Amino acid sequence: MQPPPGRPSLVRPPRAVVALAAAVVAVLLAVSPWYGYHRDELYFRMLGERPRLGYFDTPPLTPMIARLSTAVFGDTVVALRIVPALCAGALVVLAALVARELGARDSDTGRAAQVLAAAGTAGAVLPLIAGHSLLTLTPDLVLWLAVTLCLLRVLLRGDGRYWLWTGLLAGIASYNRDLIVLLLGCAGLGLVVAGPREALRDRRLWLGALLALAIASPNLAYQVTHNWPQLQMAEALRIDEGADNRAAFIPLQILLLGPPQAVVCVAGWLRLWRDRRVRSLALAYPVACALILFSGGRPDYAGAFLLYLFAAGCVTAAGWRRRPVLVVALALNAVVAVVLALPVVPAASLAGTPVAAINEVARESVGMRDLAAQTGRVVGTLPAGERAGAVLLAGNYGEAGALRRWAGDFGLPAVYSGHNELWWWGPPPEGTRVAVSVGYPLDGLRTVFAECSVVGTVTGMPGEEQGRPITVCRDPLRPWRELWPLVRHYS
Repeated sequence: MQPPPGRPSLVRPPRAVVALAAAVVAVLLAVSPWYGYHRDELYFRMLGERPRLGYFDTPPLTPMIARLSTAVFGDTVVALRIVPALCAGALVVLAALVARELGARDSDTGRAAQVLAAAGTAGAVLPLIAGHSLLTLTPDLVLWLAVTLCLLRVLLRGDGRYWLWTGLLAGIASYNRDLIVLLLGCAGLGLVVAGPREALRDRRLWLGALLALAIASPNLAYQVTHNWPQLQMAEALRIDEGADNRAAFIPLQILLLGPPQAVVCVAGWLRLWRDRRVRSLALAYPVACALILFSGGRPDYAGAFLLYLFAAGCVTAAGWRRRPVLVVALALNAVVAVVLALPVVPAASLAGTPVAAINEVARESVGMRDLAAQTGRVVGTLPAGERAGAVLLAGNYGEAGALRRWAGDFGLPAVYSGHNELWWWGPPPEGTRVAVSVGYPLDGLRTVFAECSVVGTVTGMPGEEQGRPITVCRDPLRPWRELWPLVRHYS
């Protein structure tokens, strides 16, 4: 039943959906201290110490969430993961609301479809990963699915007021990742190609677009005045990861939610395609996939598209005669998803397991404190005169974030890095003669220092830090302001 014209509707999801969302939040909070910080969390914590309108490799929203989380809840890994857990709960509710908007109304079948959408989202790999750690993906999924819900209310109800909500949410999303234009651009192209084109004649669409631009304008100003760093980062990622991302794209489209969810996504795509009012959203998914593949982007960039396809498919699946089979499949997939996405495998046993091979977040969340401890032991071997003026050089932002986080615990000096945003923070002070490097290749360091010797390697880490060199370097060959461009790298 449609809401009365001209009146906003307050939609309450079924109690089972609310219970599922609450259970997801509770489980994520319970496991949040297991393993440790992910490298991105350490980086966002570090960036949050220096509030900006933008950073070279990321807009400011996620670092600001890190800053506020540590200020309000304390400087712990659990504190950083409160917002992600709440986001995962919101995502479960939003999936049910999307299903409701697409036809899962207040009949028994409609409520079953909403619960299916919520349960399948709660038990999928991608939402659980995003809900366990503070990643840019975390607010992205919530904002994108909220934008999709607004688009559906425009297209299915003819309620142009939701164009303004779309603009508001899109503007906010631009402070997290500029990829929101992927969703809006592909959906807009779908409207032009497949209609209903009358939605494009609503003046509130253009008011919503102006609202989005107004909200996003400080972020856009940062991009313009810094020579479009996001485009530079996109090119760096295309070169660095493009081939791997393309090879893994199709298998990961199935794995991101799960095989049972993938089947339902197909039903969801067909449901959208057959309804002229929302056919634009069916077209948006393959167009987005083509753009992601062309640019060498990561497969998870299509995650929000999969979520609304799955929610749409649940409306169809709720009427299947073999729905109990689907329920069992979703339950089994949830068990697998928990093992893959959450810190269930003991940290000491993670290396070499399928979980470490599949889940980058898991393998890069183990051993970061040990990296700082191992570096501290090397710093402690320096003569007292050198130790007083030494600095740390980190090969990537994760190493830099770890060294900064536990500097007080292990007596570490100031850390510098040429990676991404950290290069823009500048070089060590002129006159610095000794540096302990973590992660930089020896050949590269010898172009900067007169003397370098590898004194150890990072051990005990299942991720890419394993085996990275710890090197003591002395006597820079030139002033630091001239050497600093040699250590810059984006990835």
